[in-house]
Amino acid sequence: MAEKITTTDNQYVLFKLDNEYYGIDILHVETIEKVMDITRVPHAPYYVEGVINLRGEVVPVINLRKRFDLPQVELNDESRIIIISIEEIVVGLLVDASSEVLQFDTETIDDVPNFSDRLKNDYVKGIGKDNERIIILLDLKKVLGNTDTNEEL
Repeated sequence: MAEKITTTDNQYVLFKLDNEYYGIDILHVETIEKVMDITRVPHAPYYVEGVINLRGEVVPVINLRKRFDLPQVELNDESRIIIISIEEIVVGLLVDASSEVLQFDTETIDDVPNFSDRLKNDYVKGIGKDNERIIILLDLKKVLGNTDTNEEL
C-alpha cells in the first residue's frame, strides 16, 4: 500500500547565512520573528547569543553564524530569529535572513557527501536542489547538541 503524502512532507523553511541557503523542516518551525532585544546569559556556550522574552516565554537564542564558525556580521533589517520546537525544547535560531518555504521531491534531496569519518560537527542531513540553488538541509538535533561531546538531543 502506498504511503500517504501530506502537504508538509519535505517542506523546509529556507534561510541564509553568509550567502548560502539552509533549510530546516517546517514541522519544527513555530514562528519567524524580527530580531528583538537579546539578553546575554553568563557562562552560556559561545554560540548562545542570550535569551529573548517571546510573548511571556523565555527562549534561548543560538547564533548560527557562531555555531557554524562563520564570520560575524552586524544585524540588519533582514536578520531574523526562527523559533523552533524539537522534542519539547523551544529555541530561537539567529540567521541573516529567512526567505521562503520550499517543498522538495524525494529525488531532489541527495545524501551528504562523505568527506571524512572524523567530521566533528555533522549538522547536515541532506542536500536539496532547487533549479540552480543548493540548499543545505540541517539536522536540528545535531545543531542543538553539545559541541564539546558532539552529543545529539
